[in-house]
Amino acid sequence: MSAAPGRAGRRLELQPLDAAPQVVERRATGIAEFDRVLGGGLVPGSCVLIGGDPGIGKSTLLLQAVANLAAQGHDCLYITGEEAVSQIAMRARRLGMAEAPVALAAATAAGDIAATLCERGEVAVVDSIQTVHLDGLDSAAGSVAQVRASAQALIEVARRRGMALLLVGHVTKDGAIAGPRVLEHMVDTVLYFEGERGHHFRILRAVKNRYGATDEIGVFEMTDRGLGEVANPSALFLAERPDGKALAGTAVFAGMEGARPLLVEIQALVGPPAAGSPRRAVVGWDVGRLAMVLAVLEARAGIALGGRDIYLNVAGGLRISEPAADLAAAAALITSLEGASVPTGRVWFGEIGLTGEVRPVSHSDARLREARKLGFETAVIPSARKPPTASGLRIETVGHVAEVAARLVTDLPAVRHARA
Repeated sequence: MSAAPGRAGRRLELQPLDAAPQVVERRATGIAEFDRVLGGGLVPGSCVLIGGDPGIGKSTLLLQAVANLAAQGHDCLYITGEEAVSQIAMRARRLGMAEAPVALAAATAAGDIAATLCERGEVAVVDSIQTVHLDGLDSAAGSVAQVRASAQALIEVARRRGMALLLVGHVTKDGAIAGPRVLEHMVDTVLYFEGERGHHFRILRAVKNRYGATDEIGVFEMTDRGLGEVANPSALFLAERPDGKALAGTAVFAGMEGARPLLVEIQALVGPPAAGSPRRAVVGWDVGRLAMVLAVLEARAGIALGGRDIYLNVAGGLRISEPAADLAAAAALITSLEGASVPTGRVWFGEIGLTGEVRPVSHSDARLREARKLGFETAVIPSARKPPTASGLRIETVGHVAEVAARLVTDLPAVRHARA
């Protein structure tokens, strides 16, 4: 029998699929929203990559996390390549964490950082990976080769020592983490810190997590004492709604972010075009999704929106990606066009198909429970064979976008054109 191709190797030790999993004890940071997104805390030997726009609060969040861990008795290191140690210390004093036993260092040489991590540390922050360089490579720091090689060197040390490593990553103008995409494959968890500069809300979102759920979010509020947790984000995002007043061009969407139900207001403004082609401006939602909803409303419900300026905004700076927001967006658009008044005690959710049908979505019971908890009285939801089990809410079901238009404005031509 001929020898196996390639160099000789050691035979692998194979395990059955039902082998007992290794129990891993997580290190909770004490920041509940951060731990929620991580899946319960930091896993020893894991690597977390966190990205976000400059000034959004990445360094503040990680400094608060390692300060809490250090106060619990963990050996924590904060290594910066962008700031001086004195700047980190000043920030810690401003946030009231100057007494935390966190070890600080300013370094950009990957070899020096790796040598330090080999000697000590249970949790380490490297801010940022784009500033780190490996001496054996000719390319500049931040290049594809340097980012890949430097990250690999640090991750190997972290895995070997069972250290939790947190890397800060720069982002491009499109919001994606800069550098090679392979960097996201090398780490265990990828988090994005989002938020609009004009809002004090910050959203921490998991897009990859080997030790927890993806698409989970944590909500923070930027204050003069750092990032504060928001335990009930639905109440915060709806805090500025006038109670009991009718609003045109708004609808409250009962959404899901990971395992968390979240209520948020969708606002629409429809008007005649100022000049030239009609304008479409969207903040917090997919512009392609808006174009589809507009086309369906015009083709299947007879609502003429194509020649008008349309502005759509998700209040509070939140970004929504799930199709279940279609129904709330359609309600906001219709009421803005007609100037119809909508009571504030109503929530909406449902996906709109190209034929105009309103399709059921998942987690209906959780969405309705959140709405009831915040004092809403009515929910407009898709027709389904199995009705939701949540009690305490008046449920209105719709099966077609023309029905939505008919309920909002009784004299709309949509009623005549429905399902032609």
